Amino acid sequence: MAQQEDVFKKIISHCKEYGFVFPSSDIYDGLGAVYDYGQNGVELKNNIKQYWWQSMVLLHENIVGIDSAIFMHPTIWKASGHVDAFNDPLIDNKDSKKRYRADVLIEDQIAKYEDKIAKEVAKAAKRFGESFDEAQFRATNARVLEIQAKCDALHERFAKALNDGNLDEVKQIIVDEEIVCPISGTRNWTDVRQFNLMFKTEMGSTADGASTIYLRPETAQGIFVNYLNVQKTGRMKLPFGIAQIGKAFRNEIVARQFIFRMREFEQMEMQFFVQPGTELEWFASWKEQRLKWHKALGMGDENYRFHDHEKLAHYANAASDIEFRMPFGFKEVEGIHSRTDFDLSQHEKYSGKNIKYFDPERNENYVPYVIETSIGVDRMFLSVMCHSYEEEKLENGETRAVLKLPAALAPTKLAVLPLVRKDGLPEKAREIMDNLKFHFNCKYEEKDSIGKRYRRQDALGTPFCITVDHETLTDNCVTLRDRDTMEQTRVSIDALRGLIEDKVSITSLLKKLV
Repeated sequence: MAQQEDVFKKIISHCKEYGFVFPSSDIYDGLGAVYDYGQNGVELKNNIKQYWWQSMVLLHENIVGIDSAIFMHPTIWKASGHVDAFNDPLIDNKDSKKRYRADVLIEDQIAKYEDKIAKEVAKAAKRFGESFDEAQFRATNARVLEIQAKCDALHERFAKALNDGNLDEVKQIIVDEEIVCPISGTRNWTDVRQFNLMFKTEMGSTADGASTIYLRPETAQGIFVNYLNVQKTGRMKLPFGIAQIGKAFRNEIVARQFIFRMREFEQMEMQFFVQPGTELEWFASWKEQRLKWHKALGMGDENYRFHDHEKLAHYANAASDIEFRMPFGFKEVEGIHSRTDFDLSQHEKYSGKNIKYFDPERNENYVPYVIETSIGVDRMFLSVMCHSYEEEKLENGETRAVLKLPAALAPTKLAVLPLVRKDGLPEKAREIMDNLKFHFNCKYEEKDSIGKRYRRQDALGTPFCITVDHETLTDNCVTLRDRDTMEQTRVSIDALRGLIEDKVSITSLLKKLV
């Protein structure tokens, strides 16, 4: 675990050093859990968003996009339940004066039990070698069964306490499990209490005449209140979807793990409106489609898993997360939820407007059911960075830091490098650059030795480098270097665009989805 934490620290440091992510307000010593994306980070982030947007809107005739405002009528948040129920259970340690999410402390405890089992399995695998049967070991080993029983009992008790909203029981679990504060090491806890996560502000010119409004804690409600506008103006028939990418804001008390949990973050959400009664089929279909989207990036199928919710939100009849293996364990990057007709019915009730859908085939009006797919851009960014960062020992004894980013997401697709800064090579390199820059993001670089320039591009995740040398002027060919294999091949300048574009375009990813 400690080794994984070291890797994570290196990734955070790499993000700053190479212009991916900076602490916000850095010259003022930063602002807690708020980050800025640098010149390379913004390109990677935009590519992630483009991949998602096109996979939704380009590949589906019945999905369209919108961009709703961050400020919304305050009653919307009353209708959605956020004013009354958008809370986290918090607990303070009296000695360290640090505040924690009680549910996260218990989830970490469950993870410790799972780690213990994993260690027992690893020890046995080493002992028995190739003849080891993991499934049989897990089912029969007394020590594993004992730990698993404790883990299952805790899981069941925890799920019940959360479902019942029983904060006293949540604290009792922390006491019974002897969970200590990571900083003080003591078990001197306060009671658990609820804390609303929405940021409030005021709209209006005077304090007396101002009305309280909220920064949106999710982008979904902007879709729900516009669903009928979109349906009518787009003449949409069920089933249809509305996609949106936008900022959301949550006053997270325990924001942590770099950009994994932030106070200002970006979401990519698609709400899919369906006939009541068909929602669970669509839920299963969207689970499958969304996992396929992630796996198309080639970051290893074994690094993904579904986590089906036991504690369902009061409006949902099915919910599942897609989790990715981060350096700090499997964590949620996307949620798929069957939200029933809760949101639309609530808005109909609170607004007093009829927002039912008229179904021409059934000749009746009804409130559609909704399947939601919701993915955090920042979490997706972090999963890509965590998977891509590698330190490789080379044959000459050197170590190279390389970002093996999926080529279609990489900020720069091609670095154009003249071997030396004379003899007409820079001019030739510029000519190549000027031809290719219309088709994908290219960078021209002539400073330092060619080896150092290769290393720099490796650290930035650039999939291809081309070197313009003296022979280029006579044979019209360049040396093409592959980031991952470091192999170099001689390629005609005329063939460059076709060769590279095919491997680095978003289209190459989209083709895997159909």
